[in-house]
Amino acid sequence: MNSDIQWMQRALQLAEYGRGSVSPNPMVGCVVVHNERIIGEGWHRHYGEPHAEVRAIEDVIKRGNEAFLPESTVYVTLEPCSHTGKTPPCADLLVSKNVKRVVVCNGDPNPLVSGRGIDRLQKAGIDVICNVLGVEGSELNKRFFTSFNQNRPYVILKWAETADGFLGHEDGTPLKISGELSSMRVHKWRSEEDSILVGFKTALMDNPKLNVRHWEGRNPVRVVLDRNLLLPETLHLFDKTQPTIIINYKKETPAPTNPERYAENNEISYIQLNPELEEIGPLLEHLHQRKIQSVFVEGGTAVINAFLESGLWDEIRRCQGQKVIGTGVRAPMPQGILTGSEKVQDDLWTFYKRAFTLPRG
Repeated sequence: MNSDIQWMQRALQLAEYGRGSVSPNPMVGCVVVHNERIIGEGWHRHYGEPHAEVRAIEDVIKRGNEAFLPESTVYVTLEPCSHTGKTPPCADLLVSKNVKRVVVCNGDPNPLVSGRGIDRLQKAGIDVICNVLGVEGSELNKRFFTSFNQNRPYVILKWAETADGFLGHEDGTPLKISGELSSMRVHKWRSEEDSILVGFKTALMDNPKLNVRHWEGRNPVRVVLDRNLLLPETLHLFDKTQPTIIINYKKETPAPTNPERYAENNEISYIQLNPELEEIGPLLEHLHQRKIQSVFVEGGTAVINAFLESGLWDEIRRCQGQKVIGTGVRAPMPQGILTGSEKVQDDLWTFYKRAFTLPRG
C-alpha cells in the first residue's frame, strides 16, 4: 500500500535522529497511525534508553490517543525485540496495547530476536507486514547488519589528496589539502562512527587528536597501529581524553567487561596480533568482539592500501583538493563502484562502494 510506504518513510526519518548515539544498537524509528493520521511517534535516542516503540506509545498516551490503539497501525523500521535486554520486550508492549497492525521495514539479524518478535505479534492475532522499504532500512543500519551478517565492523576509507594525486610530502611536512567545510564534514562523519583508525606514520608525523571538534557529537574510539610499541606517549593519542586502542605485536590487555559501553572508558588498551598472520582480518575480528560496529580509516597510504587489498572494506570517501605539489606520497587508487560526487567549496568529493549488496535483515 502506498500509505504504508509514506508512513515508513517517516519512521526512517525519525530513526536518523539516533545516528551517532545508539550504537551498538540499531537506529530505529516508530510511527503510530490511526485513520491516516499520526497519533504518536518516537525513535531510539540513546543506547540503554527506551526503544522507538516505547517512545511512540508514550507519545500516543501523552497526546491522549491511547483509546485509538486497537484500531491503529504501528510502523517500525526494525522488528520489535522479543527479549529482555537493557529494556523490556517491545513486542510484548505492542501486544499489551492490542494494536491492530504492525508494519516492519527490516527483520532483526540478532539471533536473540530474529523472527521471534514477528512471531510473538502474529500469535497474538496482530496483522504483520514485513519488508516495507527494506532496502532503505538496510542502508540506514548497514553498520548493524554488517556486524551481525559478516561478523566485522563496517569499514569506511577516507583520504584527501592533491589535484595531482598525492597525500602529502615525502618528508612528512604538514600539508593542508581540503577546505574548512570539508574539515567540518569529516568531523561530522567521525561523530557518526564507533572508531577511527590511523597507522604508525600518520600518528607519529601528524600527531592527530582524532576527536570531534568542528561538529557536535561523541568522540570515536581511537585505534592506532603501533606494531612494536614505538610511539612516544607525548602524542595526543595517549592523552586519555577518549578511549584508545593500540594494535601491536607485543602486548594485550583484557577486553572491557561491558563492551557495549566501551566508549565511556577513556583508558588506553592494547590488542596483540600475530605478526605471522595477515593483519586486517584479525584486527576487525578483535574490534567486532568489542562491539565496535564501524571503523573510519583516515590513513595513511599503507593502511588504506592494506584494507583495499584485503577486500575488507565497504565505502571510500575521497577528497580531491586544488593544490598541486608535483611529488610526494602517492594517494591510493579508489576501487569499487562510483556512487556519486559532490563539490564542497574548492574540493571534489567522490564516493565508492564495494561491488556487493548488503544482506537484508
